[in-house]
Amino acid sequence: MVSIPFHQIMRSTVPVFTIIIYRVFYSRTYSTATYLSLIPLILGVGLATYGDYYFSTLGFVLTLLGVVLAAVKTVVTNRLMTGNLKLPALEILLRMSPLAALQSVFYASLTGELGAFRSYVEGGHLTTYILLALLGNGLLAFLLNVSSFQTNKLAGALTISVCGNVKQCLTILLGIVLFNVQVGVTNGLGMMVALVGAAWYSKVELSSKGKR
Repeated sequence: MVSIPFHQIMRSTVPVFTIIIYRVFYSRTYSTATYLSLIPLILGVGLATYGDYYFSTLGFVLTLLGVVLAAVKTVVTNRLMTGNLKLPALEILLRMSPLAALQSVFYASLTGELGAFRSYVEGGHLTTYILLALLGNGLLAFLLNVSSFQTNKLAGALTISVCGNVKQCLTILLGIVLFNVQVGVTNGLGMMVALVGAAWYSKVELSSKGKR
């Protein structure tokens, strides 16, 4: 329903929605320098992922909803670990994973993935190698969540959102190195702008914490 470049540029606005949530619900303010540092970050991702932008109305609504939910998830996770509960990262995973598994199975059933997987297994395609690859992927996802939650606790929800934008640029960079992905001058310039924006944001946050 949407092109990948459009999806990426929409996802790059998660820091903006994170700030809005903090301002509206927690009356938290940020320095002018923090706001300004987000401009090159979002602009850089837009240039880095520049391509064929297209979307349907439903696709736009769903993508926007996904962006808002990503910001909400980051803020709520931070509050659970730094608020009154002060839950550790592993306990949040322990409580969330069963719910996430149920949700995944439910959606897989609706979209027909469960039936397709059953046919895949019955056809003898689920080899030991594939099973090990799936288990390895699950382990990597687990480690990713632990490190992400712990970083969220220490650095804050907005910083995690900013890191998400940097991740998009690093993904493109790894694509160039590992898979010989061809990018244009605009895309390369976008990666540079985004990384400069991230460095500027880091400097602003470190200076702010130093003053506090």
